[in-house]
This record gives sequence, C-alpha cells and structure tokens, in this order.
Amino acid sequence: MKPPMLLVGHGTRDEAGVAEFGRFVERLRRRMTVDVAGGFIELSPPPLTEAVADLYGNGHRSLAAVPLVLVAAGHGKGDIPGAMARELVRHPGLSYRYGRPLGPHPTLLALLQERLDAALPNADRTPDTAVLLVGRGSTDPDANAEVHKVARLFWEGRGASGPDQGHGLLCVEPAFISLARPSVTEGLERCRRLGARRVVVLPYFLFPGVLPDRVADEAHAYGAAHTDVDVRVADVIGDCDGLADVVAERYEEALSGDLRMNCDTCVYRVALPGFEDRVGAPQTPHHHPDDPSAHGHGHGHGHAHAH
Repeated sequence: MKPPMLLVGHGTRDEAGVAEFGRFVERLRRRMTVDVAGGFIELSPPPLTEAVADLYGNGHRSLAAVPLVLVAAGHGKGDIPGAMARELVRHPGLSYRYGRPLGPHPTLLALLQERLDAALPNADRTPDTAVLLVGRGSTDPDANAEVHKVARLFWEGRGASGPDQGHGLLCVEPAFISLARPSVTEGLERCRRLGARRVVVLPYFLFPGVLPDRVADEAHAYGAAHTDVDVRVADVIGDCDGLADVVAERYEEALSGDLRMNCDTCVYRVALPGFEDRVGAPQTPHHHPDDPSAHGHGHGHGHAHAH
C-alpha cells in the first residue's frame, strides 16, 4: 500500500484562495487511489497539524508530503519541513517523504500558455505584444532566479524570432509583487520602453489570494496611467487537471526518491555574496493560530526530507 498524499500550502487570508485549495484537494481525492489530505502552515484553516492528525488517526504512519509551492523559497526549504518536524514529535512512529516544488515544469508552462490565450487570443496579438510574468518575490536569490528561468522558458519558441511566427511575442519579462525587483510597475515600464504596446500580465501563482489581487491592481493602475499601452491581466493557474498531473508526479517522485533537487545555488548550502550568514542556518516552523503547540522544534535545512 502506498502512503497517503499530504498537500501542504502556505495559507492565505483570501477566502477565494482557501476555497480553491479545498476544491483542488477534492480533485486529487477523486483521481488518486490513496488517501489525500491538505492543510496550511499559517494564515488560514485547515491547519497542517489537523490534516496530519486525521491521517494519523486513520492508522497511517508514513506520509508523502507535497509542498504546493512553485519555487523553493523559504516556505519550501524551511517552513514546511520545520512544521513537519513538529508533527513527527507530536505523533510517535510517524515518518514522511518530502516532494520537491512544482515548478518549473512543462505542464505548468502549458497552463500559463492557456491563461495567456484566454486573456489575449493569438489572433489578437501583434508583434508589439509582451508578457510580464509576475512571481511572488523572495529574499532567497535562488527562488527569484527560478522565476527568471520560467520567464525565459516561456519565451523560448514564442518569441518573435521563434519557429512559430503566429505565436510570436516581443518579450517575456519577469517581475515580482513583493520582496524583490523589478516590481510590477517597473516591469511594465521596461516592456513599454522595449516597444510593447500590448502587455499581458501573467501571474505566476497557483491560486487566488491577496498577492495576485495586488498584481492585478498595480497592473490596472499602470494601464490607466499609460493609455498608449493595452495592459491585460491573466488568471492564476488555479484548480485544474493539469496542476493535479504535476502534483501526482511530485508525489511519485517523493516515493521513488528521485527528487533531483538543485543545491548549487541554495543559500543554506552555498555562501553566495551577501547571503553568507544563511549557510547552515536552522529552520523553524511557523505557528498557526489553530495549532495548540506553544513551542517549535527546529529543523536543519535539507532538500530531500525522507524520515
């Protein structure tokens, strides 16, 4: 018998985002042949500790935890493993295997293409159409670099010099909504100066939430102030079969041990300029308001968490 799948999200104060997470958990329950549970590490119910307790109460002693994060920033590298370490102490005999972040993945690129097509059909595109891919932003340079990588991967084959001229884009530029630059406004201004007269802002987010709403607000504000540029905002990736395919793949990877994590630019392993103090830094879990724990159990950083 395979262990159950535990989906771990960060959490959001946005009710629509919580509801979308719940629908996605239900989608996976319908397609998987194992038990599926999901919880958040902070901000909103259901809390992770409740999801683990339910699985443990049903007799499971081994879990496969899949982090619902697109890049390996602090949540994926420290907060979620730290929270899981606390659950190991709370539930004697429990063990888990930890999956890797969802992106970048060819299926996610295809889903981004679908969101772009919905916001601006290919027939309506002109050679001065650009895409601004907006990620969350992080203090982890490795995570921010992943967003740049996704922007480049998305542009390859879709650029004006690509093999399919009918899908040509002037450029695909990266931007961030918090903690890193360029900002949404700076990214849009760069697209305009590069010659774009149409820009589709493509949020690199899984579900609705406070930050995706902020992306849309800032993009619309820029468009209102720059009437020479047609600014449109695409939807987030959202609950869909394609995303479920990626999560199911990450689940199987966690069981097989073939995680293929990139440690070459991880600030917790490599002394990158300006981040030397993070090498070997301990990771501690977040505390959810619904979590009865009054103290945390530190957890050293590692990419392949198989306990």
